Amino acid sequence: MITGEIKSKVDKIWENVWAAGLTNPLSVIEQITYLMFIRALDDQEINNIRSKTLLGADVELIFPESDIGQAMRWSNFKFRNADEIYNIVSNFVFPAIKSMKHGKLPDFDEHGKLIPIPDTDETKDGFDFFAKHMSTATFIVPTAQVLEKIITGLDDLYTHDIANLDMQGDLYEYMLSKLSISGTNGQFRTPKHIREMMVKLLKPTPQDIICDPACGTAGFLVSAAEYIRDNHSEKMDKNDWKHYESNMFSGFDTDTTMLRISAMNLMLHSIKYPQVDYKDSLSKQNTIHDVYTICLANPPFKGSLDKETINDELRSITNNTKKTELLFLALFLRILKKGGTCACIVPDGVLFGSSKAHVALRKEIIENHHLRAIISMPSGVFKPYAGVSTAIMIFTKTQAGGTDNVWFYDMKADGLSLDDKRQPIEDNDIADIIDRFEHIDSENERKRTEQSFLVPKQEIVDNGYDLSINKYKEIEYIPVEYPPTSQILANIKALNEQIMADTAELERLLNE
Repeated sequence: MITGEIKSKVDKIWENVWAAGLTNPLSVIEQITYLMFIRALDDQEINNIRSKTLLGADVELIFPESDIGQAMRWSNFKFRNADEIYNIVSNFVFPAIKSMKHGKLPDFDEHGKLIPIPDTDETKDGFDFFAKHMSTATFIVPTAQVLEKIITGLDDLYTHDIANLDMQGDLYEYMLSKLSISGTNGQFRTPKHIREMMVKLLKPTPQDIICDPACGTAGFLVSAAEYIRDNHSEKMDKNDWKHYESNMFSGFDTDTTMLRISAMNLMLHSIKYPQVDYKDSLSKQNTIHDVYTICLANPPFKGSLDKETINDELRSITNNTKKTELLFLALFLRILKKGGTCACIVPDGVLFGSSKAHVALRKEIIENHHLRAIISMPSGVFKPYAGVSTAIMIFTKTQAGGTDNVWFYDMKADGLSLDDKRQPIEDNDIADIIDRFEHIDSENERKRTEQSFLVPKQEIVDNGYDLSINKYKEIEYIPVEYPPTSQILANIKALNEQIMADTAELERLLNE
C-alpha cells in the first residue's frame, strides 16, 4: 500500500526532475524507470553473491569483476559525489544495460570502450527482455545534481519504505498514474480498479494464456498476474510457475517508449520472460490465430488506418472499415482459441453505431459466438484524460453461436468522483457487478427498471443488434403530487410577510 508519506517522497523526486526542465511525464517516468532497474540489478547481484558464497550455488554474476564493472553497482556509486555519479551512470551503466545479454552486463577496456558480450544460443532471461527494449533508449537526466537527487530519493524509498515486490509494483503504478498527457497520444491508461474488476470477471487460472494486443504499460497483464498469484500461488507447481514466468503473458504495442515501461512494470511483478514485443496488431504482419485463452484490452478508440496495411481477415469481418475500435474486436475473435474469452473496453459508439461495419461486427459476435455481457460505465471513469463514454464487452469465442441472453449492467459509480479530481467516494458498483456476473442465472427475475437485467437475443436482433443499454432499460416515472396553486401562493405570501417582519426587526436593532 502506497501511503501519503511515500507519495510525498515520489512527488519530491518528480519535482526535482521537473524543475530541471524535463517536463514530459512520460520522459520523467522513463528516466526514473532506468534508475529503478539499475538498482534492481544491484539487489539481484547481492542475492547472487549470497547464494554463491554461502550456499555454493552455481550462479553467474551480473556485473564484471573489473574496477569499472564493480563501480557500476548502485551500492558502490551512490556514495560518490554528483559529478562522479553522473559520469558512471551516463558513460558506463547506461550503455552497459543497452548491451546486456543473458543477464550479464558487458565490461569496458582501459580506455572506457565497451566490450560486447558474444552471442550464444543460451536462453535469454528477463533482464535480456528489458535490454531488448532499451536499444533505442536515451539517458536525458539533464545535470549531475538532478541525478544525485533522484538516486538519493530512490535509495531512501527502497531502504525505508519499499518492503516487498508488491510495494515496488504499487510505487510504479503511482508513477504511471501521472501520465495525464496520455490522452493526447490516444493512449488512455486504464484505471487499476477497472482493470482488476475485468480480471475478476474472467477469473484467469495458471493454465491460461493471456494477451493484450494494445498493451501500453502492460497494466492488464500485471493485473492478471496479481490475480493469479493472489488466488492460485499456493497450488501452483513448478510447471505452472514456469508457464507464469514465460508463456502466460503476451502483449504488443507500436510505441517503443511504452514497451520499455511495460518491460519494467512486468519485471517488478516477477514476470521474467513475457512475450511482449513491438508489433502492429492490426497489420498484415500479425498472423496470430487461435492462440490465447483470455484477451484483456482497452484498444485505441480514435483514428483510422491506411487500408492497405490492415490485415485482410480483419477487413472482411468488419466490412472494410478503417476504425481501430472495430478492427480490434475482430482481432480478438481471431487470436482467441475456441472457448477463449475476451473482456475489452469499447466506446459507446461501438454498441449502437449504425454503419454497416458496426452492425456487421455486432452481428458476428452475437450470431456466431457467445456475447455474455455489456457493462455500461459512467463517462468520468477516464478523467482527467477524457470524458468519453465507454462500456465493457465480454464475449466468448465459440464459432457456433451460443448467445441466448445478454446481461446488461448500468454502472453508476466506481468508488471515485467522476470529475477531474477523482477523489474516493462511498458509492461503488464494482463489488455488485462481480457478484451478479458470478450468479448471472439469478438475474432472470430482474426488471428493466433495475440496474442490471438480462435481454433475450431475439429482442436484440429485432433492434438491429443494438447493444446500448438505453435501448432496453425502462425508466420508472414516479408521479409527484404538488399542493394546489392556491396553497403555493399562500405559502409564498407567508414567506414574504416573514421576510418583511425580519427586515423591520433588523432595522430597529440597527437604529437603537
